[in-house]
Amino acid sequence: MNTKNMLNKVPQVTIFFWIIKVLCTTIGETASDFLNVNLNFGLYGTSVVMGVILAVVLFFQFRAKKYIPGLYWLSVVLISVFGTLITDILTDNLDFPLEASTILFSAALAATFAIWYSQEGTISIHSIYTTRREAFYWLAILFTFALGTAAGDLMAEGLSLGYLVTGLIVLAMIVTVIVAWRLGLDENLSFWIAYILTRPLGASIGDYLSQDPSNGGLGLGAALTSAIFLVAILAVVTYLTVTKYDFDATSEPVMVEAKSGQAPLIWRQVVGVVMVLLVLSVGGYYWRSTQLSMIETAHASSVTPLGDLSNFRQITTDTQNFVQANDLAGARTRITDLETAWDNAQPTLKPMNPAKWSTMDGDIDGALKCLRASQPHLTECATPLQTLLNEIDSLDPQNG
Repeated sequence: MNTKNMLNKVPQVTIFFWIIKVLCTTIGETASDFLNVNLNFGLYGTSVVMGVILAVVLFFQFRAKKYIPGLYWLSVVLISVFGTLITDILTDNLDFPLEASTILFSAALAATFAIWYSQEGTISIHSIYTTRREAFYWLAILFTFALGTAAGDLMAEGLSLGYLVTGLIVLAMIVTVIVAWRLGLDENLSFWIAYILTRPLGASIGDYLSQDPSNGGLGLGAALTSAIFLVAILAVVTYLTVTKYDFDATSEPVMVEAKSGQAPLIWRQVVGVVMVLLVLSVGGYYWRSTQLSMIETAHASSVTPLGDLSNFRQITTDTQNFVQANDLAGARTRITDLETAWDNAQPTLKPMNPAKWSTMDGDIDGALKCLRASQPHLTECATPLQTLLNEIDSLDPQNG
């Protein structure tokens, strides 16, 4: 394996680092939605395209002998999109539970750090001077995006907290990490925790900007939101390229190893942080699940278990009309409206009756997959739409 020394391949961690990181996480959310939905690539098609582009860009990133702002941040943008897509495929196409995805990517990230540390004696981003360390670094980055996506979606969707509440919780956690770092928490440990948490924070920002005002957003749409953030990233990266503000001033590689006296303290901090996170996450999950169960019980005897579904029925009917008129573009646009409205209503509707909600969610997914197929047959799409309409009418008879 090539372990030749080189100048540090990553930027110094300044305020600009975190600004671009949050912008990149937002791009990961909106760009994947734009390619998947607006351009109708589908999750698999989008993943193949982004995977190939990412591989090419990382090839040049590994060949570079020093930190190049444009190349480095392009790699981060692409890996943010690809990491998001991995989780989305597991959840949406393979029906992999978000709880399982969160555990899986947590274990993968922990294993990456463990092997990285055992091989190199450090996981510091200030010591990416060899090809092997850079490989560990980018693998860790990929898993942080996948984990951040899974954990954020679990909170926002699985536990019906919604993206606004999830964003506020994550922001509070980031502030807590900053305070802990100021009080002596290990720099590398603080960095990687914050890096993971910025993913759901960026997703919340992206959803708020892109969603329709009727769903609590600003209505910019995925395309415009992605464009705005790409321009912002380009502007900041251009500034950093010109000013060299985030370049490592070190001209020769200096291997950063954990000092023997510090190692026990660092490991105690790692164990302590892991225990705190486990208690908070497991406890919070149990508390919220219990709360949702109580809400479900309270609504169990309701005549309309999911409340007023007239808006969803109207959108489904509109989509049917477009299908009958052989207007594929119109049908895809309207079914996307249904998907957005349904996702935004999830925090309110799902707790009322999770079983009924899951049934209708599956029917919506069936209609979405049919209309978003690479070569959809509109006559075949009429069936899942009618199934969805029948389900709506069974849940809310007053709409029939």
